[in-house]
Amino acid sequence: MKIPFKVVIPARYGSTRLPGKPLLTIAGKPMIAHVCQRAMEAEAEEVVVATDDQLIFDSVAALGMKVVMTDVNHQSGTERINEVASLMGWDDADIVVNLQGDEPLIPSAYIKDVAQALGNQSQAGIATLAAEIQESAEIFNTNAVKVVLNKAGYALYFSRAAIPWNRNNFTADTGTLSDAMPYLRHIGMYAYTVKFLKDYCSWQPSVLETIESLEQLRILWQGEAILVKTVATAPEAGVDTQADLERVERVVLESMR
Repeated sequence: MKIPFKVVIPARYGSTRLPGKPLLTIAGKPMIAHVCQRAMEAEAEEVVVATDDQLIFDSVAALGMKVVMTDVNHQSGTERINEVASLMGWDDADIVVNLQGDEPLIPSAYIKDVAQALGNQSQAGIATLAAEIQESAEIFNTNAVKVVLNKAGYALYFSRAAIPWNRNNFTADTGTLSDAMPYLRHIGMYAYTVKFLKDYCSWQPSVLETIESLEQLRILWQGEAILVKTVATAPEAGVDTQADLERVERVVLESMR
């Protein structure tokens, strides 16, 4: 069953390493235009950019895309999306995908996948993505967030540590992949119901969230379920640095040939 969904793209001007990041050009277009294009290709019924900056607002409006000015004091993109849902008057049952404004290479199919996965079950109010880890070194990379699932595909835990720990195969920081169970890397894209967004934004950060610096642990701390849809491969990394911007532009230009 095809489930309708919306996409909100949080886009802030402030960035320590790349100020004005959403407006930086890739193959002649601002990054935010590429991200909007990915959302439209995913067949979202509505795409909204959520910003706190007039330059981004004006740039997105000039592209003919829907954009909403949000509070400058939000601590996360999730809070910004919750404000958009309220301003737009969306229904509690509506599904919203959080698409980061610095992910111009995200496959459109993944945006659709996470929304459809959420809409076709009733146990969780939030869904996310994961992909099987292909290189053993990634298991021990603390920048790669790992997730362990139960038999129904819901998250048991997320961690920067190597989980599950293979007692017979791992040393402190090395080991090899096991055929017994695939190791999964979390992909930070989320779909939520509007009702779940409201609930989430009413919760205080948890101890686990603070220790691991992983926002999704607030949800498990509250005893809520997170559905995890497994996809074939992790997407290309987003843009955090000038080197990332140049890498992404090379990929985009190559795809246009």
